[in-house]
Amino acid sequence: MRTTVTIDPDVQQLIRDAMQQTGQGFKTTLNEAVRKGLADMMPAQREKRFVVQAQDMGVCPGIDIANVHDLESELEVEAYLNVTRKLQERRASAKVSKRRSS
Repeated sequence: MRTTVTIDPDVQQLIRDAMQQTGQGFKTTLNEAVRKGLADMMPAQREKRFVVQAQDMGVCPGIDIANVHDLESELEVEAYLNVTRKLQERRASAKVSKRRSS
């Protein structure tokens, strides 16, 4: 479309600055500026709503899956304590057996 438009001096300077920065001509610079300006004025199109599809993870109620590493640490400590307790019991029973045989 061909038309005559009166451009304010400040807008004219903005167009000249943009032309210098981009190396594009007047027509291209003006069209891009109008597109960007009008795009900002238009209401944003509403994107399709994102819906989370819940999945059963087989976790019992009350267990926070985000803190499962804490549970893992507790189980490791418990397993360590059980092994340590068994070793202490063996040592104690070995001492008793040694005393009886002496």
